[in-house]
Amino acid sequence: MESATLHTVAEFPAHSFLENLAVRGDNSILVTSLNHRQLWLIPASGAPAEPILLHTYDRLVSAVVETEPDVFHVAVTDGYTTHESYLSRVDLRGWTPGAAPGIETVLTFDSRVRALNGGCLIAPGVLLLADCFGGFVWRVDLSATGGPATADVWLAHPSMEHDPLSTVKPPPQPGINGVRYAERTHYLYYTSTAQRLFMRVPVDPATHDPAGAPEHVGGGTMADDFCIDEDAGLAYVTTHRQNTLDRVLLDGPPDQPRDIVLGDPLDLRLLGPSSIAWGRGPGEYGRVAYLITDGGTTALPPDGRARGAKVLRMELTR
Repeated sequence: MESATLHTVAEFPAHSFLENLAVRGDNSILVTSLNHRQLWLIPASGAPAEPILLHTYDRLVSAVVETEPDVFHVAVTDGYTTHESYLSRVDLRGWTPGAAPGIETVLTFDSRVRALNGGCLIAPGVLLLADCFGGFVWRVDLSATGGPATADVWLAHPSMEHDPLSTVKPPPQPGINGVRYAERTHYLYYTSTAQRLFMRVPVDPATHDPAGAPEHVGGGTMADDFCIDEDAGLAYVTTHRQNTLDRVLLDGPPDQPRDIVLGDPLDLRLLGPSSIAWGRGPGEYGRVAYLITDGGTTALPPDGRARGAKVLRMELTR
């Protein structure tokens, strides 16, 4: 049997919606705060760490993806009103606390964009971003020199569509949300929150285009983001509104039973888990991961009181 323990790494004030994270090579962590439009750095530390504000944007901030060592691309999006969205490049090579990081806008998305959400790298210079209200995935080809990038629709599919009439507040509920690439098997995995789906689509390793139709892997929860353990054939999926971390078999039947790792019974540290990423230290892949939460900002716990949003360290034992 597998068990998991949680430790708090950093805490943010109540009503902070921590949306996405990227773990750096030294195990410090970049975290996006969606509603406060901020990018934060959590120093690597064995004790609770004090977050460092790196930048405040002018729109909601969703995905953050490391695209080369210590260079990150951040999705900035106005998903609920104008839908204007752009991609920000953040260069932390040689950065030291107190200094301003190198930040530039490398792409402004065209009028097809609705709301950028999760993202992942599928090849050097090739970034995929979920458009959770557009119902499709963007492919972004990055410049090798850090200059302007280009983007086009990579794949649209009914499983990626959102629910504009959802009775869950606040509507609309997103469609495609988290995206992660399995490098060994060449599948892009994705969640579709409103449709309660966990899906995958094969990727051509030469062209990086879709190589077949999406397949149903699992579902039944309002899944958000996730991380993949290719060694064990598992995904660890955050269920944002349901306050759990679930384990899903990558090659299991679509009707596989729900397998909850954390959050049953309710753990107040794990209110509104939104994303998860493996640690970068030796032996940490598949064993140590970092989770972020919104403290119940999106869906209040039974007592009706939001807590501080958290960055958590999870350790798995088998």
